[in-house]
Amino acid sequence: MTASPNINLWTSPEHALDYLRRADSIPHRVEGEGTLLECLPENPQRVLDLGSGGGRLLSLVKTARPAASFVAVDFSPTMLSALKKQSTADPRISVVAHDLNNPLPDLGRFDAIVSSFAIHHLPHERKRSLYAEIFDRLTPQGVFCNLEHVASPTLELHHQFLDKLSIPPAEEDPSNKLLDLEIQLAWLREIGFTDVDCLWKWRELALLVGTKPA
Repeated sequence: MTASPNINLWTSPEHALDYLRRADSIPHRVEGEGTLLECLPENPQRVLDLGSGGGRLLSLVKTARPAASFVAVDFSPTMLSALKKQSTADPRISVVAHDLNNPLPDLGRFDAIVSSFAIHHLPHERKRSLYAEIFDRLTPQGVFCNLEHVASPTLELHHQFLDKLSIPPAEEDPSNKLLDLEIQLAWLREIGFTDVDCLWKWRELALLVGTKPA
């Protein structure tokens, strides 16, 4: 259910474009996104989107919190091109080219940090260190919302999930490095987040949420 930690296909334009073509067809995705929007602070000044991709989640959060300013981070040239088109039309958006495998640059503090189906491409030890960096970059009472692809408890359940997406096991994305949901929730609590929970889940898709204490 997980791939080699050295495999990441997201620098490939073909891989990125294939994802963009399929993004709207992921079952139940809009339910998870809707729940994520419910978790955002009422009046955030700054929002960070990690692994922004083509800007789908960024657009939703921007519509829900129009008074905020936004920083979008990605490393795929194809995704960065799509993001820069958004930022050209909207001065509220800043685009930063950065590989999440590396420590986050100094981008300031944020009232909300969000991510959608990006962090599961990182090796597990990097997932945890990134969560700690996210905690440090949140303002007090800031919220982290991670709409994520997590591991199934069994191989059979994993194959059922792939079947729902019409993906043969042999064609599964080798960039995926899936990890158990409960492990990640425990990490968030250990780091210092409060009110940590999985607030939405459909099979291997889950919304992990935590708040930085005041």
